Amino acid sequence: MFLDYDGTLSPIVDDPDRAFMSDSMRQTVRKLARCFPSAIVTGRCIDKVYNFVRLAELYYAGSHGMDIKGPSKSFQFNKDKKSEEVVFQPASEFLPMIDEVYQQLVEKSKSTPGARVENNKFCISVHFRCVDEKKWGELAQKVRSVMKEYPTLHLTQGRKVLEVRPTIKWDKGMALEFLLESLGFANCTDVFPVYIGDDKTDEDAFKKLRDRGQGLGILVSKFPKDTSASYSLQEPNEVMDFLQRLVEWKQVRARSRV
Repeated sequence: MFLDYDGTLSPIVDDPDRAFMSDSMRQTVRKLARCFPSAIVTGRCIDKVYNFVRLAELYYAGSHGMDIKGPSKSFQFNKDKKSEEVVFQPASEFLPMIDEVYQQLVEKSKSTPGARVENNKFCISVHFRCVDEKKWGELAQKVRSVMKEYPTLHLTQGRKVLEVRPTIKWDKGMALEFLLESLGFANCTDVFPVYIGDDKTDEDAFKKLRDRGQGLGILVSKFPKDTSASYSLQEPNEVMDFLQRLVEWKQVRARSRV
């Protein structure tokens, strides 16, 4: 199981520092991780998303998959196999540059009311959800003016957020593939990966599963969108219901084998 965080496990909120998941969602994800190897794949840095989720049982792929860590070695997915810690950072050389650009973007955005700049370690998020719509173009221009001096970084746009990332061939889809390989599942015909997400950056993971011809993507959206996902859910509450049903299905299968 691969899960985005914002808009998937937690609601989208104006203040990104208050994107809390509910206690019932946390309990559901905890049960899920005891049934299936599970990962959070997010644009946020690992430390921030872990403070929201607070579950040691999960794999975490932060900064759009550029910072990957596994659960503690003491946690067991099942009685036969202990999880192995995974640590992978394909863009570590960019860290000083990311910090430098972050400081510049903070200064540039000060004059735009409502703008928030978030340092996600290997990427930077410029949130404009609380910015007057008339000021969106102006803010984007300020961001681009900084980016001109850094050709090894590139700019993308998500749900009312501008993302600055290193120009390397890496995304959420490649993070998904890396985790499957690290867990020894890459060539298994009896493994069915499921990825749930709500943003443009999750499309890379949906496409990866579609191209594999094994597994499926689920888009979280209240409105129809062009997507490579196979199915959709409307909001985090529906995600929670779906995850609960998966847990119940797994528990029934486990009991039937006894």
